[in-house]
Amino acid sequence: MRTLVTGGSGFIGSNIVDGLLARGDEVTVIDDLSTGRRENLDGALAAGAELVEGDIRDQAALVALAERVRPEAIFHLAAQIDVRRSAADPALDAQINVVGTINVLEAARQVGARVVNSSTGGAIYGEGRTIPAPEDHPVAPEAPYGQSKFAAEGYCELFARLHGVSAVSLRYGNVYGPRQDPLGEAGVIAIFCGKLLEGEQPTVFGDGLQTRDYVYVGDVVAANLAAAGATVTGPVNVGTGVQSTVIDLIEALAPQADGPFEAQFAPERPGEVRHIALDATRAGAELGWRAQTGLAEGLATTLDSLR
Repeated sequence: MRTLVTGGSGFIGSNIVDGLLARGDEVTVIDDLSTGRRENLDGALAAGAELVEGDIRDQAALVALAERVRPEAIFHLAAQIDVRRSAADPALDAQINVVGTINVLEAARQVGARVVNSSTGGAIYGEGRTIPAPEDHPVAPEAPYGQSKFAAEGYCELFARLHGVSAVSLRYGNVYGPRQDPLGEAGVIAIFCGKLLEGEQPTVFGDGLQTRDYVYVGDVVAANLAAAGATVTGPVNVGTGVQSTVIDLIEALAPQADGPFEAQFAPERPGEVRHIALDATRAGAELGWRAQTGLAEGLATTLDSLR
């Protein structure tokens, strides 16, 4: 299969690129390298993938690339993912996440490609009223980031109605695993692993009992590959359905530390969702997918990748 991956030098995107190459796909990546890392693609480029430096906000360039590559599937991961940045500059967040997605959909329309859109569960649902949350859970974003990703999903469905573009939006839980930046704004597991390896203590905002649905990046890759070959449209949750607290993460990692690894508490951050997990029943029914990697195994693999 000929494939195009937007944001393919990032954490999740580069893992998807590797998964596509492993099954024999032809892979082209477009990324502006603003947050992604070229080194994430070193192995992929050696294996024959192509990297094009470009911005999804440039519709003409994106359409021209699609017309050259003629992808059968476009995996759309390029995004503004920093929640705090979205709050500080919601217009920029929308320009990248909404207008950028429209440009991807237009490129897909021109060449007849299926779009696998990377979206978010927790940031769209907000505080979990039903846990695990199904796809029809009330939409109540608590940051512009969640609102822009929900709007992007809406455009995927609009392009299906108007132009017959086949698109599915995968709503991820909290994805973690190799290549997640331990120095970044997002990704508590990567941050905690980085602290552990530096011999430092983890900072916990609030009481540490807030829960998330942590899903391993290898399982997310499997969901993307399955979605590309399916016909399902609309939103599909990709998570484990299991709630884990921040304290759970520290207790699971602590045995790997050379010394004490204990929570250092700081004031809670306003606007943070307290509890969420995702119901992945639809992914099981429509994609034949379920998470295979338990938290302990995933944490060990993530930690080993940073050593």
